[in-house]
Amino acid sequence: MSGTIHNVVIIGSGPAGLTAAIYAGRANLNPVVIDGIQPGGQLMITSDVENYPGFPEGVTGPELMDLMRRQAARFGATYIEDEVTSLEVGQRPFKINLGYLEPIYAHSVILASGASAKWLGLESEKKLQGRGVSACATCDGFFFREKVVAVVGGGDTAMEEASYLTRHASKVYLIHRRDSFRASKIMQERCLTNPKVEVIWNTHILEVLADANQTHVNGLRLKDAITGAERNLPIDGFFVAIGHEPNTKIIRDILKTDENGYVLHHPDSSWTDIEGLFVAGDVHDHHYRQAITAAGAGCMAAIDAEKWLEAEAHAGNLRRVEQNATATA
Repeated sequence: MSGTIHNVVIIGSGPAGLTAAIYAGRANLNPVVIDGIQPGGQLMITSDVENYPGFPEGVTGPELMDLMRRQAARFGATYIEDEVTSLEVGQRPFKINLGYLEPIYAHSVILASGASAKWLGLESEKKLQGRGVSACATCDGFFFREKVVAVVGGGDTAMEEASYLTRHASKVYLIHRRDSFRASKIMQERCLTNPKVEVIWNTHILEVLADANQTHVNGLRLKDAITGAERNLPIDGFFVAIGHEPNTKIIRDILKTDENGYVLHHPDSSWTDIEGLFVAGDVHDHHYRQAITAAGAGCMAAIDAEKWLEAEAHAGNLRRVEQNATATA
């Protein structure tokens, strides 16, 4: 094995990864951030962010991520525009295999690869993301005050999203392809007893409709699963709530996950079952899924990594370097 050994490599460049990079940079760890498939994470498809502290007038998702990226770079973070294909943790240093570039090596790794919303797979849905199509009611519900919105899904996530949206929207359609929900009874009751919610059963969504300039959502084209009849439903916003999938492909055979695939970690820390491998953000959090909580988790992971590296260096198990060292074996 030959190559540069980095103090810490951060997998993912969303709020968790970039906050980890800021803190690791300030700790003189010379962090390396691997951008991943979607540099900046889910916020890159979010038009306006109004609940992130420090921006009284709001900020767009891409703007916020650019600011974080530049802040991390100021403290010495460097970026690799590639994705991780596999992670080898059987020996030290860890080996991180990339899609296009040569493998890199690290004493520690922070996994901040996030989670991706599941989508219906419609071309119109993809085209209108950030223009009225969303997968996060908590993030975007505020923009639909006194407007009509629709939620698609049948699980707890859909119930939560629909219930939350009733705080802002004048009407919430809950669309499901079957004649019953799979959500828990208590979640169903909480949602369905709300007078603002109307359920549309046995219905498939064929297309998300927009204005002539394709600037905002103005309806859905629906198909009745029983009769086959099609109709248009006028709405102002469309929320996809069919779940999220953590981006854990590279560690599924390495780390323990819960039944939904989210990484398990030690309580009140970012430690995983593998020493030197830390976790942050939506890759382990399926409850909050907010930029601010992901950023906080990134901070925790960087501090945990710094303390672990310091302890390992003190014990003589590794040499923490201010400038990355080259090792051969």
